[in-house]
Amino acid sequence: MRVGIVGAGAIGCWLAARLAGAGHEVSVFARGATLDALRDKGLRLTDDGKTSSYSVACDDDAAKLGKQDLIIIAVKAPAMAAIAPAVASMLDGKTIVLPAMNGVPWWFARGLKLAERSANAVVDPTGGIAAAIPHRHVVGCVVHASASLIEPGHARRNMSDVLLLGEPDGGASSRVERLAEAFMSADLNAKASSNIRQEIWYKLWGNMTMNPVSAITGATADRIIDDPDVRMLLINVMKEAAQVGDLIGCPITEPGENRIDVTRKLGAFRTSMLQDVDAGRPIELDALLGAPRAIAASLGVPTPYMNTLYGLTRLFAQTRNIMP
Repeated sequence: MRVGIVGAGAIGCWLAARLAGAGHEVSVFARGATLDALRDKGLRLTDDGKTSSYSVACDDDAAKLGKQDLIIIAVKAPAMAAIAPAVASMLDGKTIVLPAMNGVPWWFARGLKLAERSANAVVDPTGGIAAAIPHRHVVGCVVHASASLIEPGHARRNMSDVLLLGEPDGGASSRVERLAEAFMSADLNAKASSNIRQEIWYKLWGNMTMNPVSAITGATADRIIDDPDVRMLLINVMKEAAQVGDLIGCPITEPGENRIDVTRKLGAFRTSMLQDVDAGRPIELDALLGAPRAIAASLGVPTPYMNTLYGLTRLFAQTRNIMP
Protein backbone atom coordinates (compact mmCIF):
# COMPACT_ATOMS: atom_id res chain seq x y z
CA MET A 1 0.00 0.00 0.00
CA ARG A 2 0.86 3.65 -0.33
CA VAL A 3 0.55 4.80 3.29
CA GLY A 4 0.48 8.42 4.37
CA ILE A 5 1.22 9.27 8.01
CA VAL A 6 -0.18 12.52 9.38
CA GLY A 7 1.20 13.03 12.87
CA ALA A 8 4.69 11.61 13.35
CA GLY A 9 4.55 11.42 17.13
CA ALA A 10 4.99 8.26 19.16
CA ILE A 11 2.02 6.32 17.76
CA GLY A 12 2.47 7.63 14.23
CA CYS A 13 6.15 6.67 14.12
CA TRP A 14 5.43 3.24 15.57
CA LEU A 15 2.81 2.46 12.93
CA ALA A 16 4.88 4.00 10.14
CA ALA A 17 7.93 1.94 11.06
CA ARG A 18 6.01 -1.31 11.21
CA LEU A 19 4.40 -0.68 7.81
CA ALA A 20 7.65 0.49 6.20
CA GLY A 21 9.38 -2.59 7.55
CA ALA A 22 6.76 -4.76 5.85
CA GLY A 23 7.50 -3.17 2.50
CA HIS A 24 4.71 -0.64 2.22
CA GLU A 25 5.45 2.72 0.60
CA VAL A 26 5.30 5.09 3.58
CA SER A 27 5.15 8.88 3.31
CA VAL A 28 5.08 11.24 6.27
CA PHE A 29 3.57 14.71 6.44
CA ALA A 30 5.81 16.52 8.90
CA ARG A 31 7.18 19.93 9.78
CA GLY A 32 10.00 21.57 11.71
CA ALA A 33 12.33 19.42 13.76
CA THR A 34 10.46 16.23 12.90
CA LEU A 35 10.85 16.81 9.18
CA ASP A 36 14.54 17.59 9.61
CA ALA A 37 15.07 14.43 11.66
CA LEU A 38 13.26 12.22 9.15
CA ARG A 39 15.39 13.59 6.34
CA ASP A 40 18.67 13.34 8.23
CA LYS A 41 18.27 10.11 10.20
CA GLY A 42 15.24 8.33 8.78
CA LEU A 43 12.22 7.19 10.76
CA ARG A 44 13.35 5.19 13.79
CA LEU A 45 11.63 2.76 16.14
CA THR A 46 13.02 1.16 19.29
CA ASP A 47 11.25 -2.01 20.35
CA ASP A 48 12.48 -4.69 22.76
CA GLY A 49 15.81 -2.86 22.98
CA LYS A 50 16.42 -2.95 19.22
CA THR A 51 16.39 0.22 17.11
CA SER A 52 15.51 0.09 13.42
CA SER A 53 15.63 2.93 10.90
CA TYR A 54 13.59 3.35 7.73
CA SER A 55 13.94 5.76 4.84
CA VAL A 56 10.54 7.32 4.15
CA ALA A 57 9.29 10.06 1.88
CA CYS A 58 8.50 13.19 3.88
CA ASP A 59 7.45 16.75 3.19
CA ASP A 60 5.71 19.70 4.80
CA ASP A 61 3.47 19.96 1.74
CA ALA A 62 1.14 16.97 1.86
CA ALA A 63 0.11 17.35 -1.77
CA LYS A 64 3.69 16.62 -2.85
CA LEU A 65 3.45 13.20 -1.18
CA GLY A 66 0.77 12.19 -3.67
CA LYS A 67 -2.43 10.20 -3.41
CA GLN A 68 -2.46 7.42 -0.83
CA ASP A 69 -4.23 4.09 -0.37
CA LEU A 70 -4.26 4.56 3.40
CA ILE A 71 -3.86 7.69 5.51
CA ILE A 72 -3.23 7.24 9.22
CA ILE A 73 -4.03 10.30 11.32
CA ALA A 74 -2.13 10.22 14.62
CA VAL A 75 -2.40 13.81 15.84
CA LYS A 76 -3.94 15.14 19.05
CA ALA A 77 -7.56 16.22 18.68
CA PRO A 78 -6.89 19.99 18.91
CA ALA A 79 -4.77 19.77 15.75
CA MET A 80 -7.37 17.95 13.67
CA ALA A 81 -9.04 20.96 12.05
CA ALA A 82 -5.68 22.40 10.98
CA ILE A 83 -4.44 19.20 9.32
CA ALA A 84 -7.72 18.20 7.62
CA PRO A 85 -6.81 20.04 4.38
CA ALA A 86 -3.51 18.15 4.25
CA VAL A 87 -5.38 14.87 4.53
CA ALA A 88 -7.79 15.97 1.80
CA SER A 89 -4.90 16.66 -0.58
CA MET A 90 -3.82 13.00 -0.37
CA LEU A 91 -7.24 11.44 -1.01
CA ASP A 92 -8.30 9.62 -4.11
CA GLY A 93 -11.56 7.79 -4.69
CA LYS A 94 -10.73 4.71 -2.59
CA THR A 95 -8.36 6.08 0.04
CA ILE A 96 -8.99 4.78 3.57
CA VAL A 97 -8.58 7.35 6.34
CA LEU A 98 -7.77 5.79 9.70
CA PRO A 99 -7.90 8.23 12.66
CA ALA A 100 -5.69 6.66 15.37
CA MET A 101 -6.74 9.22 17.96
CA ASN A 102 -8.13 9.47 21.48
CA GLY A 103 -11.60 10.60 22.43
CA VAL A 104 -14.67 11.28 20.31
CA PRO A 105 -13.67 11.75 16.65
CA TRP A 106 -15.54 14.05 14.27
CA TRP A 107 -17.40 11.15 12.64
CA PHE A 108 -18.48 9.39 15.84
CA ALA A 109 -22.00 10.80 16.28
CA ARG A 110 -23.07 10.62 12.63
CA GLY A 111 -26.62 9.29 12.52
CA LEU A 112 -27.28 9.79 16.24
CA LYS A 113 -29.80 12.60 15.55
CA LEU A 114 -29.67 15.24 18.29
CA ALA A 115 -26.43 13.83 19.64
CA GLU A 116 -24.75 14.32 16.26
CA ARG A 117 -25.35 18.06 16.24
CA SER A 118 -24.25 18.42 19.86
CA ALA A 119 -21.06 16.41 19.46
CA ASN A 120 -20.11 18.14 16.22
CA ALA A 121 -20.52 21.53 17.88
CA VAL A 122 -17.62 20.49 20.13
CA VAL A 123 -15.27 18.45 17.92
CA ASP A 124 -16.01 19.96 14.47
CA PRO A 125 -17.81 23.26 15.07
CA THR A 126 -17.23 24.68 11.58
CA GLY A 127 -17.87 21.39 9.78
CA GLY A 128 -14.49 21.78 8.13
CA ILE A 129 -13.16 18.35 9.11
CA ALA A 130 -16.17 16.45 7.77
CA ALA A 131 -16.12 18.52 4.58
CA ALA A 132 -12.42 17.82 3.97
CA ILE A 133 -12.65 14.11 4.77
CA PRO A 134 -15.91 12.59 3.45
CA HIS A 135 -17.43 9.92 5.68
CA ARG A 136 -17.04 7.18 3.05
CA HIS A 137 -13.26 7.31 3.43
CA VAL A 138 -13.22 6.72 7.19
CA VAL A 139 -12.46 3.47 8.99
CA GLY A 140 -12.68 3.74 12.78
CA CYS A 141 -9.72 2.77 14.94
CA VAL A 142 -8.95 2.26 18.61
CA VAL A 143 -5.32 2.02 19.70
CA HIS A 144 -4.50 0.03 22.81
CA ALA A 145 -0.76 0.62 22.95
CA SER A 146 1.79 2.65 24.84
CA ALA A 147 4.56 4.40 22.96
CA SER A 148 6.78 7.37 23.70
CA LEU A 149 8.86 9.75 21.62
CA ILE A 150 12.59 9.56 22.31
CA GLU A 151 13.30 12.50 20.01
CA PRO A 152 11.74 13.84 16.81
CA GLY A 153 11.25 11.00 14.35
CA HIS A 154 12.27 8.32 16.88
CA ALA A 155 9.65 6.40 18.87
CA ARG A 156 9.79 3.65 21.47
CA ARG A 157 7.04 1.09 21.88
CA ASN A 158 6.52 0.48 25.58
CA MET A 159 3.70 -2.02 25.97
CA SER A 160 0.68 -3.51 24.21
CA ASP A 161 0.11 -3.33 20.50
CA VAL A 162 -3.59 -3.89 19.82
CA LEU A 163 -5.41 -2.04 17.04
CA LEU A 164 -9.18 -2.39 16.66
CA LEU A 165 -10.57 -1.48 13.24
CA GLY A 166 -14.15 -1.11 12.10
CA GLU A 167 -16.66 0.57 9.83
CA PRO A 168 -17.99 3.77 11.42
CA ASP A 169 -21.58 2.66 10.91
CA GLY A 170 -20.94 -0.85 12.22
CA GLY A 171 -21.00 -4.26 10.64
CA ALA A 172 -18.33 -6.12 8.70
CA SER A 173 -16.63 -5.14 5.44
CA SER A 174 -14.04 -6.54 3.11
CA ARG A 175 -11.93 -3.38 3.29
CA VAL A 176 -11.63 -3.63 7.07
CA GLU A 177 -10.71 -7.30 6.81
CA ARG A 178 -8.06 -6.50 4.18
CA LEU A 179 -6.67 -3.68 6.29
CA ALA A 180 -6.47 -5.89 9.38
CA GLU A 181 -4.64 -8.55 7.37
CA ALA A 182 -2.16 -5.99 6.03
CA PHE A 183 -1.48 -4.74 9.54
CA MET A 184 -1.03 -8.27 10.86
CA SER A 185 1.52 -8.94 8.13
CA ALA A 186 3.38 -5.84 9.40
CA ASP A 187 3.62 -7.30 12.92
CA LEU A 188 0.73 -5.16 14.17
CA ASN A 189 -1.89 -6.91 16.28
CA ALA A 190 -4.97 -5.72 14.40
CA LYS A 191 -8.52 -7.00 14.85
CA ALA A 192 -11.73 -6.21 13.01
CA SER A 193 -14.65 -4.98 15.13
CA SER A 194 -18.31 -5.00 14.11
CA ASN A 195 -19.02 -2.09 16.51
CA ILE A 196 -16.03 0.24 16.53
CA ARG A 197 -18.14 3.02 18.01
CA GLN A 198 -18.66 0.92 21.12
CA GLU A 199 -14.93 0.18 21.30
CA ILE A 200 -14.20 3.91 21.16
CA TRP A 201 -16.71 4.62 23.92
CA TYR A 202 -15.29 1.85 26.08
CA LYS A 203 -11.76 3.22 25.85
CA LEU A 204 -13.09 6.71 26.48
CA TRP A 205 -14.99 5.43 29.52
CA GLY A 206 -11.65 4.61 31.09
CA ASN A 207 -9.53 7.62 30.15
CA MET A 208 -12.06 10.48 30.24
CA THR A 209 -11.52 10.61 34.01
CA MET A 210 -7.86 9.84 34.60
CA ASN A 211 -6.62 12.33 32.04
CA PRO A 212 -8.41 15.47 33.32
CA VAL A 213 -7.76 14.64 36.98
CA SER A 214 -4.07 14.13 36.29
CA ALA A 215 -3.93 17.40 34.37
CA ILE A 216 -5.39 19.35 37.30
CA THR A 217 -3.41 17.65 40.06
CA GLY A 218 -0.14 16.68 38.36
CA ALA A 219 -0.49 13.28 40.01
CA THR A 220 0.43 9.93 38.52
CA ALA A 221 -2.31 7.35 38.00
CA ASP A 222 -1.54 5.33 41.12
CA ARG A 223 -1.93 8.34 43.43
CA ILE A 224 -5.20 9.33 41.75
CA ILE A 225 -6.70 5.88 42.16
CA ASP A 226 -5.42 5.37 45.70
CA ASP A 227 -7.13 8.53 46.98
CA PRO A 228 -10.58 7.34 48.11
CA ASP A 229 -12.37 10.64 47.44
CA VAL A 230 -10.87 11.04 43.98
CA ARG A 231 -11.57 7.39 43.19
CA MET A 232 -15.24 7.99 43.98
CA LEU A 233 -15.29 10.92 41.55
CA LEU A 234 -13.86 8.67 38.83
CA ILE A 235 -16.53 6.06 39.47
CA ASN A 236 -19.37 8.61 39.39
CA VAL A 237 -18.19 10.08 36.08
CA MET A 238 -17.94 6.56 34.66
CA LYS A 239 -21.51 5.82 35.77
CA GLU A 240 -22.74 8.86 33.87
CA ALA A 241 -20.79 7.86 30.76
CA ALA A 242 -22.15 4.31 30.95
CA GLN A 243 -25.70 5.66 31.06
CA VAL A 244 -25.04 7.67 27.91
CA GLY A 245 -23.46 4.63 26.27
CA ASP A 246 -26.64 2.63 26.79
CA LEU A 247 -28.58 5.24 24.80
CA ILE A 248 -26.23 5.44 21.81
CA GLY A 249 -25.66 1.75 21.22
CA CYS A 250 -22.41 1.56 23.19
CA PRO A 251 -23.37 -0.45 26.28
CA ILE A 252 -20.85 -1.02 29.06
CA THR A 253 -21.67 -3.84 31.45
CA GLU A 254 -18.41 -3.84 33.39
CA PRO A 255 -18.41 -2.08 36.79
CA GLY A 256 -16.27 1.03 36.87
CA GLU A 257 -14.40 -0.33 39.88
CA ASN A 258 -13.12 -3.24 37.78
CA ARG A 259 -11.71 -0.95 35.09
CA ILE A 260 -10.05 1.26 37.70
CA ASP A 261 -8.45 -1.78 39.32
CA VAL A 262 -6.99 -2.82 35.95
CA THR A 263 -5.56 0.67 35.49
CA ARG A 264 -4.05 0.54 38.98
CA LYS A 265 -1.97 -2.47 37.95
CA LEU A 266 -0.18 -0.30 35.39
CA GLY A 267 1.54 1.57 38.21
CA ALA A 268 2.70 5.18 38.47
CA PHE A 269 2.31 6.35 34.89
CA ARG A 270 1.73 9.88 33.67
CA THR A 271 -1.31 10.22 31.44
CA SER A 272 -1.08 11.69 27.95
CA MET A 273 -2.93 14.81 29.07
CA LEU A 274 -0.53 15.36 31.95
CA GLN A 275 2.36 15.04 29.49
CA ASP A 276 0.69 17.70 27.33
CA VAL A 277 0.34 19.98 30.35
CA ASP A 278 4.02 19.52 31.20
CA ALA A 279 4.97 20.38 27.62
CA GLY A 280 2.63 23.39 27.43
CA ARG A 281 0.60 21.82 24.61
CA PRO A 282 -3.17 22.26 24.11
CA ILE A 283 -5.04 19.50 25.91
CA GLU A 284 -7.63 17.14 24.40
CA LEU A 285 -10.32 18.09 26.87
CA ASP A 286 -13.15 18.53 24.37
CA ALA A 287 -12.56 15.20 22.64
CA LEU A 288 -12.26 13.32 25.93
CA LEU A 289 -14.88 15.05 28.06
CA GLY A 290 -16.54 17.96 26.27
CA ALA A 291 -18.10 15.87 23.50
CA PRO A 292 -19.45 13.13 25.83
CA ARG A 293 -20.92 15.85 28.01
CA ALA A 294 -22.61 17.46 24.99
CA ILE A 295 -23.99 14.11 23.82
CA ALA A 296 -25.41 13.48 27.29
CA ALA A 297 -27.09 16.89 27.36
CA SER A 298 -28.69 16.28 23.96
CA LEU A 299 -30.18 13.04 25.30
CA GLY A 300 -31.40 14.60 28.53
CA VAL A 301 -28.95 12.68 30.72
CA PRO A 302 -27.83 14.74 33.74
CA THR A 303 -24.05 14.68 34.24
CA PRO A 304 -23.22 16.74 37.35
CA TYR A 305 -19.93 14.91 37.99
CA MET A 306 -18.85 15.12 34.36
CA ASN A 307 -19.73 18.82 34.27
CA THR A 308 -17.74 19.53 37.43
CA LEU A 309 -14.65 17.74 36.17
CA TYR A 310 -14.92 19.45 32.79
CA GLY A 311 -15.35 22.90 34.32
CA LEU A 312 -12.40 22.54 36.66
CA THR A 313 -10.13 21.23 33.91
CA ARG A 314 -11.23 23.90 31.46
CA LEU A 315 -10.51 26.64 33.99
CA PHE A 316 -7.11 25.11 34.76
CA ALA A 317 -6.27 24.95 31.04
CA GLN A 318 -7.42 28.51 30.46
CA THR A 319 -5.17 29.83 33.21
CA ARG A 320 -2.25 27.94 31.63
CA ASN A 321 -3.24 29.08 28.12
CA ILE A 322 -3.47 25.48 26.91
CA MET A 323 -7.20 25.30 26.25
CA PRO A 324 -7.74 25.07 22.47
